[in-house]
Amino acid sequence: MEIIRVNNYQKMSEKACALLTDVIKTKKNPVLGLATGSTPEGLYQQLIEQYSNGELSFKNTTTFNLDEYVGLEKNDPNSYYYYMYEKLFKHIDIPTDQANLPSGVGNDLEKVCQDYEQKISQAGNVDIQVLGIGLNGHIGFNEPGTPFSSRTHIVDLDESTREANARFFNSINDVPTKAITMGINSIMNSKQIVLLVSGEKKKDAVARLVNGEISESFPASILKQHGNVVLIADEAALGNV
Repeated sequence: MEIIRVNNYQKMSEKACALLTDVIKTKKNPVLGLATGSTPEGLYQQLIEQYSNGELSFKNTTTFNLDEYVGLEKNDPNSYYYYMYEKLFKHIDIPTDQANLPSGVGNDLEKVCQDYEQKISQAGNVDIQVLGIGLNGHIGFNEPGTPFSSRTHIVDLDESTREANARFFNSINDVPTKAITMGINSIMNSKQIVLLVSGEKKKDAVARLVNGEISESFPASILKQHGNVVLIADEAALGNV
């Protein structure tokens, strides 16, 4: 695992943008794995800026998001589809049918999972996957105890995860209890992984990732077995690592 230490959130976003830009410019049909939350927002702003300046086009790019809440429609302001549209997709030239998120609504979510896996495979797998890390080590919505062999699946959200996401909702009671997420094995199939971490509250998680053992009790630990992971973190998140 390569560790890139940066001074602040802005520098983290710029470094991540440079890595994604390189893939977009060098691959004929680049496949990006994207994440939601506050951590990648700066990265998406950088990508929008590159596009606005005429330096980047997303016409041949396909994207796959890690996850979506179960039970939220696309037009729900708290859905991850809505987030991605507002934070990135509506500002760039990516064709709508090339921007993929798993659907959290429908009668057969197991089929949704299978279809999503198939679509990723048909696209040639993800060239570069953006990840964050939860306080409990979750990646995507793969909570502690998730098998490393897991593929896209439905999960029960850990209470700590729901609490962390409650700031986006009116109250914690409005936070969905389930989500659909790429599995750990799905994530590990990505050719390159960029893990973004910012802020002191993530310091313990980063220390455990870097110094701890590989265990399903801390899902992110499996990343140490991937041959091409770049951890970009600011001083606050890296602490004494």
